[in-house]
Amino acid sequence: MELMQIRYFLEAARTKHMTNSAKNLHITQPALTQAIRRLEKDLGVPLFTARGRNIMLTEYGKYLQKKLGPLLEQIDDIPEQLKMMVALESETIHMNVLAASSLIMEAIIEYKKEHGEINFQLYQNSESELYDIAITTKLFYQGAGEKNNFACAEEIYLAVPKNKRYQGRTSICLAEAAEEGFISLLGSREFRYICDRFCQHAGFTPKIIFESDNPSAVRNMIAANMGVGFWPEFTWGSEQNEHVKLLRIDEPVCQRDIIINFNQNKTDNRNVIEFYEFLTEFFKNRKFKT
Repeated sequence: MELMQIRYFLEAARTKHMTNSAKNLHITQPALTQAIRRLEKDLGVPLFTARGRNIMLTEYGKYLQKKLGPLLEQIDDIPEQLKMMVALESETIHMNVLAASSLIMEAIIEYKKEHGEINFQLYQNSESELYDIAITTKLFYQGAGEKNNFACAEEIYLAVPKNKRYQGRTSICLAEAAEEGFISLLGSREFRYICDRFCQHAGFTPKIIFESDNPSAVRNMIAANMGVGFWPEFTWGSEQNEHVKLLRIDEPVCQRDIIINFNQNKTDNRNVIEFYEFLTEFFKNRKFKT
């Protein structure tokens, strides 16, 4: 199959009308019809059937459309990805932030005070490898160990409302919260996976009653006595709300690693390495203070 044949087929599959497809492709209808027939001959199966003035996909056509659509999207994205690779050579540091986003913003603000010429572009894409620095999270025993990686262990607490049930408690076995409703952080798939694993080790599946992509909203819901939630030790900081208390989890061990790593994408990596070193020290100092 040629790339042009694929484009012709997908356009015809989209409009289900040869004349309209030909106009959209800026070719004649006979040329489009001939291209489709040649594709059918090459594949050895019919892709369309006539339905009045329109055409309909056969089962073979539907299967081909399903397979080729995502592939063509990826091909069309390549020029933009190449432009992004070129942009990596500038004074912009591209960061893929999949964990500890609030703490990362604090670090960037602090760094910019002395390095105003450095720009930062932040995004969240677990599939992308086009970054200078990435911040991810894993279960503590799955952490870093690779070159250019820094891992910072973080204990996860259970945040509970200050009610009679938890009065006087400083720690808890996670299984004791099996019947509680959990307030969960939305948008952080790795953190959600880690917390679900904690619950699995404790013998239950958490009942998620509310999800938010805002840590402050999670805290406020817990303070309102609407449920409990997992609380990262130093990336979220100590809780100042008088209606919430943090309990250390005795069983199972609830920890994760915050992993910071950088790619050597640039001809000159000095800006990336300098910020990477600043960021790792920032995390070490923050952890020391907690």
